[in-house]
Amino acid sequence: MDFPSKLIENAVVELARLPGIGKKTALRLALHLLKAETDTTANLAEALAKMRFDITYCGTCHSISDSAECGICANQLRDHSTVCVVADVRDVIAIENTGQYQGVYHVLGGVISPIEGVGPADLQVDSLVARTTAEESEIREIILAISPTMEGD
Repeated sequence: MDFPSKLIENAVVELARLPGIGKKTALRLALHLLKAETDTTANLAEALAKMRFDITYCGTCHSISDSAECGICANQLRDHSTVCVVADVRDVIAIENTGQYQGVYHVLGGVISPIEGVGPADLQVDSLVARTTAEESEIREIILAISPTMEGD
């Protein structure tokens, strides 16, 4: 694909690195941003930079958070005796969007995949065991909400 500007080409290349974004979509996004108000592109750039550098992981459940403890773990109205174990943050978001689950989570950070070289030591399995066996633990129920794939099993 030939571009009239090296800057547009660079933007397209970088946008196309995102999952699910091909070169045509990346070009469409780049041209949209070029025509957008300056505030729009500045706000987007600022939001992306803040997201990348300011988001941390909850020390308890390993979900993404703006502080050391996420809002779910900090919420005393949640049922802390029930832990839903999920592969990644997308699962937390999906379950939360149902509005039905009132317990807390534990994010493993992926699934075991020998083909990709991911083993239990690469995931948050040890912290789950420590969390459930700690003397002060109030956990009574663990729900495994892992994809029913070979890796999930």
